[in-house]
Amino acid sequence: MKNLAQLRKTKQADPARGFRIHFLVFALTLPALWMTWYLTDRTYIWPIWNTAAWTTGVFFHFLGVFVFKKTKTINQ
Repeated sequence: MKNLAQLRKTKQADPARGFRIHFLVFALTLPALWMTWYLTDRTYIWPIWNTAAWTTGVFFHFLGVFVFKKTKTINQ
């Protein structure tokens, strides 16, 4: 039976893959939100709040994964 430390050494999450999934969901969901707004009541531009908040989140996720990378250390 493997212990938790051995399991973490063998299967680590790929931060770049996590960002790609986050960006894909972002890129597919926001147009749907804007289309919903466009096809319904357009008196108040409510998708702007979702767009601003989620864009900020994706931006900081990008910075955390690709700009401020942590070096991988393997404890043996």
